[in-house]
Amino acid sequence: MCSNLQKAVMGLIEVFHSYSGKEGDKYKLNKRELKSLLKEELGDFQDGSNDPMVVEKIMTDLDENQDGEVDFQEFVVLVAALTVACNDFFEGCDKSS
Repeated sequence: MCSNLQKAVMGLIEVFHSYSGKEGDKYKLNKRELKSLLKEELGDFQDGSNDPMVVEKIMTDLDENQDGEVDFQEFVVLVAALTVACNDFFEGCDKSS
């Protein structure tokens, strides 16, 4: 039986690879794959943004080695940033109660 954390890690890996394998390098997300992942998996986060360049900005921020694609290690930076932001939000909600 897997722990909750093990399930979460496995889920992140599965999500990444379900999008990265669609075009080109199966171990990296190109811009179209990243856009699809963000829309399908994190649509609620994006709905609040009116910026049509949001995917471009995310791609630029994540693509540390500037190869035009996002590998798993670069993807994890996005996941970590979102996790911290969500934790901060929920901690703020607890304090206002």
